[in-house]
Amino acid sequence: MREILLLDNGSRRPQSTLALRDLAARLAARLRQPVQPVSLAHSDLISADKLAGQPAITLEPWLLDRLRQDVQRFLVIPLFFGPSGALTEAIPALAARLRADAGPLDVRLAAPLCPLPQGEPRLTAILLDRIATAARETQFQPRRLVLVDHGSPRPEVNAARRWVAADLRSRLAAGIQVEEAAMERRAGPQYDFNGELLLEVLRRLARADSQSPVFVAPLFLFAGRHAGPGGDLDEIAGAVKAEYPALRIALTGLVGDHPALLDILASRYRETLETGA
Repeated sequence: MREILLLDNGSRRPQSTLALRDLAARLAARLRQPVQPVSLAHSDLISADKLAGQPAITLEPWLLDRLRQDVQRFLVIPLFFGPSGALTEAIPALAARLRADAGPLDVRLAAPLCPLPQGEPRLTAILLDRIATAARETQFQPRRLVLVDHGSPRPEVNAARRWVAADLRSRLAAGIQVEEAAMERRAGPQYDFNGELLLEVLRRLARADSQSPVFVAPLFLFAGRHAGPGGDLDEIAGAVKAEYPALRIALTGLVGDHPALLDILASRYRETLETGA
């Protein structure tokens, strides 16, 4: 029997860790076995009193503790959209180091949320539902959409966003303009695959037409520094609306609290057991 971990990158925002815990509890109910919410880093810096008195768990110390208790077999379900360096480098390197220091360790890693080349149509369906909800709530007609992610130094991670954007274009009504943007990107032409920053895209769309609404769909799981109330997304939207007062911007909901995400995570669990990867 393997212990199951639901792993995110981690955040210093308490609401992100609390959301991870909630999602892990719902996944545990779906799988009918315990699921441990674990972050790769950062969340251990949050004061426990902001987390209902329960400190956040990060991967390395948690694995070490389990190894000391002679637990050696784990299945990690990653909350990453694409093949981040956390999955391809950091976790394998950590596992190798722990094996060398602490003995046998078997870490089985499930695929990310949008594995390529096949992609994940259910992820697109979540975004479509978030867009439809925002349209009902705002009474805006979605004619322009910006799909925004964190940005990455890895083109293979960016490829996941591009797959989702292409799938959105194929499934949205004809005539809806779909743009892509990143919240952050490193300087230099070698990182041009990220495309424009969100602020640049919104300003460009506002210059072209300051009357038609713009929907912003975050490819983010939980509220943190970028997403959620008071995050960078809100600040950027506010800055652009201050420059173009007639522009209406609708931010759609996040991926992490959509009920259909559980279907994807349960599939990743089953696929990993079936393939023996």
